Amino acid sequence: MTEMVYGTAPARVDDPVLSRWWRTVDKVTLTAILLLMAVGLLVGLAASPPLAARNGLPPFFYVQRQVFYGLVALVAMFAVSLMSPERIRRLAVIGFFLTLLSLILLPFFGTDFGKGAVRWFSFGFGSVQPSEFLKPMLVVFAAWLIAAGMEPAGPPGKALSLGFTMLVLGFLVIQPDFGQAALIAAGWMVMYFVAGAPMVLLVVLASLVLVGGYAAYQNSEHFARRIDGFLAADVDPRTQMGFAQNAISEGGFFGAGVGEGRVKWSLPDAHTDFIIAVAAEEYGLVLVLFIIGLYATVLLRALFRLMRERDMFIRLAGTGLVVMFSLQAMINMGVAVRLLPSKGMTLPLVSYGGSSLLATGIAIGMLLAFTRTRPQGEIGEILSRRAQS
Repeated sequence: MTEMVYGTAPARVDDPVLSRWWRTVDKVTLTAILLLMAVGLLVGLAASPPLAARNGLPPFFYVQRQVFYGLVALVAMFAVSLMSPERIRRLAVIGFFLTLLSLILLPFFGTDFGKGAVRWFSFGFGSVQPSEFLKPMLVVFAAWLIAAGMEPAGPPGKALSLGFTMLVLGFLVIQPDFGQAALIAAGWMVMYFVAGAPMVLLVVLASLVLVGGYAAYQNSEHFARRIDGFLAADVDPRTQMGFAQNAISEGGFFGAGVGEGRVKWSLPDAHTDFIIAVAAEEYGLVLVLFIIGLYATVLLRALFRLMRERDMFIRLAGTGLVVMFSLQAMINMGVAVRLLPSKGMTLPLVSYGGSSLLATGIAIGMLLAFTRTRPQGEIGEILSRRAQS
């Protein structure tokens, strides 16, 4: 007699779809995700009016757009979380090749919006950043290849996944977008580690990443400027990093008060890359710790459930998705406090941005689908039975 993971009652196949979804989805993770989106709107109310004023728009123009993007992201998250792992795999394979094609076309038809990196397609009424959508598709596609390669007479899945990942990294470096490249490389190496890769090979891959970083520093003025700014003994108070650090220190434990922050009037990216600085200045360390706690909840809940998952594809794909989601949050906040060089990376579900919100909604929908409880024994019980047979 099989049981659901964690001892919950199994959902019957003839149950209505929504009822089955509600009984099997991780409600703690879902709550944390909704709270992160709510925090994003709360901080967006403070961070975006100065930008709207500079652009001659109504005060809450960007907040209204974020509400719209957030609702679309919620619909996408819900729709994807209803899917079976097999359907998500098919969606990811098709999505990967479509987004890879868009990444290839980006140097010819893309724009940099004055930020020094060609990362967007501009359509006049809005823009799309293909790399945001590529990340979850690549994770699931690579997980499928790795899992397939572990089957008897399977393809060389690990080699193929490495090859496709290196191809993606190459096109990201061309933009240049070293932050997303590093994030994807880290996510792939975590999946490879979970799949049983030898430590020696991981050390070699990490060494190659360092060599690639040194080569980028020597050959990319954009990359070198950010590294030099990070390594400088003093931070220029007129730079974004300087404004962010000052705002965080001014916020203290409880913050300066709602609407009392000043950094949002000085930071061009206060509503995106440095939104955590606005949160820290106006709401203090209390809100920052709350945000960190929500990200930690998503990470730990997902890993705890995936540890008990016996399907290798689901375990790898879920791990890659949640690690990449959490790493992006850590990198964004690390940049704001100068633990990491500037990356131009949003805070997932909190920062303003249509591409980021929608792509993250799809990724979280995949994660919720992979971590849904399903009929199976715990992996320890399965290994025990195999050893006895």
